Amino acid sequence: MRQVPNYGDERQLAWCVYCAGRTETRDHVPSKVLLDEPYPPNLPVVPACESCNAGFSLDEEYLACLVDCVRVGSVDVRAGHREKIRRILDRKPALVSMLARARDEANGRIAFAVETDRIRNVVLKLARGHAAYELNEPHVEEPLGLSFVPFELMDPEVRMTFESPPRPLIWPEVGSRAMQRLAVSFPAGSDWIVAQPGRYRYLAAAGESVVVRLVLSEYLACEVVWS
Repeated sequence: MRQVPNYGDERQLAWCVYCAGRTETRDHVPSKVLLDEPYPPNLPVVPACESCNAGFSLDEEYLACLVDCVRVGSVDVRAGHREKIRRILDRKPALVSMLARARDEANGRIAFAVETDRIRNVVLKLARGHAAYELNEPHVEEPLGLSFVPFELMDPEVRMTFESPPRPLIWPEVGSRAMQRLAVSFPAGSDWIVAQPGRYRYLAAAGESVVVRLVLSEYLACEVVWS
């Protein structure tokens, strides 16, 4: 990834961006389990406490495996999964069993019953990381709105709105990465940042609201909004 240096107020990132606790470590955003190897160079990292850094791992594995199983249509490790997902499923039979129970096939259609709380947990974590990294603006408070939906279930007009970068009415913090990106792309707004083609992209925009959007495996579209 092409990195942009942050010239914003460093005091904004003096604590864990997820819980406002101590900054004991650094966390990758996006999480590596959502990407393929070899990883892109210069992945964004944000300050985090040890508890938060480790505390999302199981939910992140669940979401990464769920998206891939839905994409493939099967939980069978031989069914053409991403290599990383295949390794996870191979060593975690309990996760395979759980996903298998969630899978339902009727009238030629395959559907999975999802654990929405776990998905929400990961999406919010990722959005907080992107807001902190791009906007130099941590948001540990609860968001005004959080949504996630597969592209295949999204209305075309809604998809067009989702794909269109927001036009900020107020510029982000001076020196932040988002401000520098906006200065280059103005007046279009914040462009999508591709962490890994086909695997993960995101955008973060600040104005009257803070909006973070992210897409997993060109399948799951997510949005988090703070007032």
